[in-house]
Amino acid sequence: MSGWSDALRRFLRRGRVWLFSDLPVVASPADWEASEISSNLGVFALSSAEMAERKITVTTIGELELPTGEIVACDPLITGLGRPPFSRKVKPGRYPVILLQVRTKIAVAALRFGSGLPVRWELATFARDRPSGYEFEFIVDDAVASFMDKSFLTIMSDREELDDYLADVACTIDRFCIDSPIEGNPINVAMFDTGYGDGAYRSFWGLDASGEPLLLMTDFEVLENADGRNEADR
Repeated sequence: MSGWSDALRRFLRRGRVWLFSDLPVVASPADWEASEISSNLGVFALSSAEMAERKITVTTIGELELPTGEIVACDPLITGLGRPPFSRKVKPGRYPVILLQVRTKIAVAALRFGSGLPVRWELATFARDRPSGYEFEFIVDDAVASFMDKSFLTIMSDREELDDYLADVACTIDRFCIDSPIEGNPINVAMFDTGYGDGAYRSFWGLDASGEPLLLMTDFEVLENADGRNEADR
């Protein structure tokens, strides 16, 4: 029965890639209430014991180098749609990449910029050159996603060489990795599997009282109400 459930989830998420392409563009993330889009924003407020009870494990896979503070989230194997950064920037630096997992599924990928819990959440938008039906989400068509700095996209003079490198890493990872393409250069890319696979996924900024980002999280829709248990286990 669980196999049918997983297959149905994958089918529906793949279908969303086409459904959302015809949605009207919304002017501002303020037009959306983040908690109405994701029921999982409270997951970082859970204690270690509560995480364990809800079948969620937390793994820090390393630190991501962000020399410009402009973050790109994308399927590293998709090239035709471009790789725009998020509209909001962070202070340049190195930041931990955190994965929340439920059994073998990666439920959330996050970057942590500061300590403490967010006081509010904001839907993350992309800084695209022209209007698109994907202002608030990125498409995954190969069951893998990535975080990288915008400058990573120009680290190689040949764009085809960069695409080949990303494809080589994406096709050889075991659920997640952080990799640097050039020895002696600290710039790197984080890659990880995406929940139940393909789909169109949204990200959220967790902000402090002054509006500065503490977290960036991408929700791969494995959790429900910040809980990884099946209904039978609750």
